[in-house]
Amino acid sequence: MENKQSLIADARREQIIKAAIEVLTEIGYNSTSLSKIANKASISTGLISYHFSGKEDLMRNTLMYLVEQERAFIKGKVEQKQPYMEKLMTFIEASLAYQGTNRGYNNALLEIIFNGRTPDNVPYYRAEVHEEDELNVLLREILYKGQEAKEFGDFDPQVIAIVIRGAISGSMSLPQYENKLNLEDYSEKMIKSVLKMIK
Repeated sequence: MENKQSLIADARREQIIKAAIEVLTEIGYNSTSLSKIANKASISTGLISYHFSGKEDLMRNTLMYLVEQERAFIKGKVEQKQPYMEKLMTFIEASLAYQGTNRGYNNALLEIIFNGRTPDNVPYYRAEVHEEDELNVLLREILYKGQEAKEFGDFDPQVIAIVIRGAISGSMSLPQYENKLNLEDYSEKMIKSVLKMIK
């Protein structure tokens, strides 16, 4: 019975977080309120307060949810692949595919990153993310192990990892109206460029 209650609570929390993402995307962080999120989710503000202690708590949990969704999607794709070259190409393709198909999630993430702060004025992403981003760790590991396996040439994995993640983040600035076409073209050109750097 307790497990069922827990599942219901988790489902309700996710429903609230998804409504928060929609509101953040539509009107931005500063205009987002618990009442607007409640309205979007068709629930009472009291129900949000039952699951989250306030806007700050909800925004922190939304940030962690967004980070986890991206992480799970990319890791799930990469872990199915061998050898390291295949893992690296999949990492790039999956990252760009996620950016392209989850623009609302990306917009909400940026709204929280740029505007969300604790009462001590610390940005949420600094307060919440204590350990290093798992995707950075995964990418560096692919590059290091690919070098050890002699699949890749001689380069600094730390620098190349930063270049790759930066290029993936940069894809968010592609014009939205022709995004799909642009993203495929961008993905192809990015992979060609990365191959030149790691050979």
